[in-house]
Amino acid sequence: MTIHNILLVDDSKTELHFLTEILVRRGFRVRTAENGDEALRRIAEEKPDLILMDVVMPGQNGFQLTRTITRDPQFSDVPVIMCTSKSQETDKVWGMRQGARDYVVKPVDPDLLVQKIRAFG
Repeated sequence: MTIHNILLVDDSKTELHFLTEILVRRGFRVRTAENGDEALRRIAEEKPDLILMDVVMPGQNGFQLTRTITRDPQFSDVPVIMCTSKSQETDKVWGMRQGARDYVVKPVDPDLLVQKIRAFG
């Protein structure tokens, strides 16, 4: 499966703008959500090829949301990459246990991020 459509979930408008610019310039179609509820609505409206997930968000955090998405049979095939400032090894391990398929620490290296995304396609 080639990755074309990405759902970017982050409560920071600055991060949403920065990451959207990186991805659109490299040919991806990006939809955004600022919290867990909005992300779940976006996923139901149009199943993305991949999800970039922040961890620290109001309401449902990225770990909880990743667990919800990856355990739903309808969306369990959608890879989730955690994209967060939480850089401890324990955070990465926990994210992977929740169902994430990769983990990127902010500030994001654009080339590394795109390389990781393309690895799923």
